[in-house]
Amino acid sequence: MTDCAFGLGFTDRALTETEVEQIVAQTLATLELSGKRLLLIVPDATRTAPVGWLFREIYTQTHAAGAHLDIMIALGTHRPMSEPEICQRLEITLEQRHETYGSVLFLNHAWDDPNALAYLGTIPSEEISTLSDGLFAMDVPVRINKIIYDYDRLMILGPVFPHEVVGFSGGNKYLFPGISGPEVLNFFHWLGAVISNPLIIGHKWTPVRKVVDRAAAMVPTPRTAFCMVVEKGELAGLYAGSPEAAWDSASDLSDALHITYMPRAFHTVLSCAPPMYDELWVGGKCMYKLEPVVADGGELIIYAPHIHEISATHGEHIERLGYHVRDYFLAQWETFKDEPWGTMAHCVHVKGVGTYENGVETPRVKVTLATGLSEELCKKINLGYRDWRTINIDDYKDKEDEGILYVPKAGEMLYRVR
Repeated sequence: MTDCAFGLGFTDRALTETEVEQIVAQTLATLELSGKRLLLIVPDATRTAPVGWLFREIYTQTHAAGAHLDIMIALGTHRPMSEPEICQRLEITLEQRHETYGSVLFLNHAWDDPNALAYLGTIPSEEISTLSDGLFAMDVPVRINKIIYDYDRLMILGPVFPHEVVGFSGGNKYLFPGISGPEVLNFFHWLGAVISNPLIIGHKWTPVRKVVDRAAAMVPTPRTAFCMVVEKGELAGLYAGSPEAAWDSASDLSDALHITYMPRAFHTVLSCAPPMYDELWVGGKCMYKLEPVVADGGELIIYAPHIHEISATHGEHIERLGYHVRDYFLAQWETFKDEPWGTMAHCVHVKGVGTYENGVETPRVKVTLATGLSEELCKKINLGYRDWRTINIDDYKDKEDEGILYVPKAGEMLYRVR
């Protein structure tokens, strides 16, 4: 596979079925697939994309070419998905799963199981210093799910959106952190937090992206990516080829479609989490994508009555750490340096930018939870609390001239002040 990407993308219409079929066919035609084992790596339910459509098309064409296809969910550190949940992600029925797709294995990544991981090597400190623009100088071990050695080619299928850790999601990010071990995952999440969300999100060539691509270059199994750009639930763009080239093209279209420019900042933002964000761990995206348009001293309310848990995986760590600005942790680094860096990064991103001077923490904005989490718990984790039942959404609609912004489905579109 060359470094060029096959694909199409539009800002004013969705792709047709014929166009998608042709992009998949053109991409697969460059590969020798007969008798090969393929691993299709897809996102979990926290990403909006027509994964099922592309899965069915890729399966049909690879099966016709004589290849075997299995599925792995790029969980990162999210919880495993059940077979019915994976079927829902792939937009197939349980009957179809056993009849049409009975030969396809459904696999969940296990980031915290050493027996499931293989060591690829270490990115040396000198290189990390260069990649991170001098912010860090440390050896970073790179591990990945060892199942990749059972396949002749990895195929990445996922959407590209502005992203708080890496700049734009997609591409090799479905390997790191999608199916990676904890060391490199923790490192580059903290690297992104140290740089800060506003300086990372929606920016293309970030130090974090460089680390992710460097780690992916260590993967011995050949890689092909199908990068989707989704607009209002429809497929506006599809680019395929090497993960680097496909992501490069897709992120340009995402930049054009997924960044909303506002004429002013707002003192109050009601950021409504969709049902796919079932924990605060992912519901925090409702802050990341809107932090740039909250005025200094303003308030962002994450409205999510359906969220009743901080994180099934990381909740205990977060309750102990609390949500704080970056400098709170950096100023007390000896205390926090052995905590999971990825968890600290999440805490920083949700709290937002701010200062910590003379023992006093001053966030730039107030983050308030109107969720199923109790007032006691919100206070413990250092976030504001509102009883969601006291919020009338209509009070926030059409009030932009008054400095109030209502976002009915937050978490994927990035908002900036023009």
